[in-house]
Formats: sequence, C-alpha cells, structure tokens
Amino acid sequence: MASSLPVYHGAISKTECEQILGQKGKDGAYLVRDSETIAGAMCLCVYKQQVVHTYRILQTHTGNYTLQTASGVEERFFKTLEELIRHYKHRRQGLAQHLRHSVKRKTVLQIPAPHVLDEEADYENVDSDYVVVLP
Repeated sequence: MASSLPVYHGAISKTECEQILGQKGKDGAYLVRDSETIAGAMCLCVYKQQVVHTYRILQTHTGNYTLQTASGVEERFFKTLEELIRHYKHRRQGLAQHLRHSVKRKTVLQIPAPHVLDEEADYENVDSDYVVVLP
C-alpha cells in the first residue's frame, strides 16, 4: 500500500523546487521531492534566507527512513516519512532551519511503498543499511 504525503512533489527538478519555495518566501518552507541523482531516493528541501537547503532522505533495507548525515553526526531512524517530518519541525535537530511551512502539491502524489527484501537472500557487496539504486 502506498503512503500519500501532501508535501511530496515527485520528480520535480532542483530548479523547480527552488522556484516553488522561493515563491513561498518564508524561512522554514519545505517540500519533499525525488532525488535527481539517486534513483529511488528522495530529498527534503528547506528554504532559509533565500537559499534552499537539500537533505537526502535514505531508506534502509527494513523500510525505515533517515536523513543522510555528516560523518560523526548521530543518525535517527523513522518508520514513516510523516514521523521524520514531525521530528524535524522541532528546533535544533540538525537542519539549517526547522520545518515550519509545508508547501503542498495541488494534486497529491503517491509515494511508492517500500520494498521488503527477502532476509534469506544473498546480496553482493552489502555493507550498509541503505538501499542504493545504481543507474
């Protein structure tokens, strides 16, 4: 079953994202879009002082979500994207600006349901909890 998220804008470009958030013009305005560089990944984009900060959303093999962090920063895992967004609405959680103003898409898109991997399967070169899809 697919989960719907009103702030999910799908496959819009970085430039389109910047235009949408720039039109909103409020610090803390945010949306979620598909990553242009990693197939299957998403990005959380947040507006602050005329700059859009982009954070890659990664999904573990077990279906949990996390934001890609810098080395040495503790990762936090969330069962749903809604939980991740709710968490980052609070101040001082590691973003340049906490989430304040959701920018909703006019038509709601469906986020594909996470693929549950067969725990018995043998995967080559798997040394991470993240799903990386190569082109």
